[in-house]
Amino acid sequence: MSFAGKFEDSLVVEQLHKLSVSFLVDDLEIRRGGVAPNMCFGMARLGLRPVLVGSAGEDFADYRSWLERHGVDCDHVRISESLHTARFVCTTDTTMAQFASFYPGAMKEARLIELAPIVARVGAPSFVLIGADDPDGMLRHTEECRQRGYPFIADPSQQLAFGEGDLIRPLVEGAAILFSNEYESHLIQQKTGWSADEVLARVGVQVTTLGADGVRVLRAGEDDIVVPAAKNVTAVEPTGVGDAFRAGYLAATAWGLDLTRSAQVGCVLAAYVVETVGTQEYSFTAEQFLARLEESYGAEAAADVAPHLAAAHQAR
Repeated sequence: MSFAGKFEDSLVVEQLHKLSVSFLVDDLEIRRGGVAPNMCFGMARLGLRPVLVGSAGEDFADYRSWLERHGVDCDHVRISESLHTARFVCTTDTTMAQFASFYPGAMKEARLIELAPIVARVGAPSFVLIGADDPDGMLRHTEECRQRGYPFIADPSQQLAFGEGDLIRPLVEGAAILFSNEYESHLIQQKTGWSADEVLARVGVQVTTLGADGVRVLRAGEDDIVVPAAKNVTAVEPTGVGDAFRAGYLAATAWGLDLTRSAQVGCVLAAYVVETVGTQEYSFTAEQFLARLEESYGAEAAADVAPHLAAAHQAR
């Protein structure tokens, strides 16, 4: 929601302990979101059939329909009997000051989800990505992956600000891939007490997004891989860009491409999101995606990706 004035004009500092104020907003935009649905949508756009796992409310029906129409498996989303789907509500004034609330709702029931019955139905996972969710659920799913031998990806993102070392260390230890942005990578070090080398020693691959500077991919004992961002990007809205990068990176990984190609595909998919208002409002053809990949990273990159996009297009 957008407020045409300034919040500060309606606040009396001496009376903040008795605050009771409302703002007449000019518009209301309801956008789809959530880190897991955003990533699943991106992978599905590239032809994969990702399995969405999480807890939602009865009000998830319309969102489920949207995701399923775009190729996401939603059969394993747990529906709460009493709570609404998690949501973020934000009002912004003309100075970009914000009042915001996050309602976790049904997300709190993610801790009740067991992965083994899902795997029994869909088959062994290439990876289980454990994103920002109910903290107890994140810990349960990470531990289940260790016990059952499912390769897992640590992507704690928003929970890093609230979690301490006792939460973050077990989420990271043993991950096949650790995703974060640059700020979050320093936060991981600060809260775990591990150095950068110690973090890297505990994971298979560390992938750190660098905003407009692209992405850095690290492996212990190997040379750094730094991939620049896609070229000729007209940035409009950054929300969901990191999720799109992850979706592209994981799609290319599933295709069997190397770390550099995976990062390049991730950067191109991220470019579509940053140029669009909303996290799942972008679209492209295989030809358009390949042209953009070639423009940014060369003909060889496009040639490596082309067979996989062509196969995905034929499957549809």
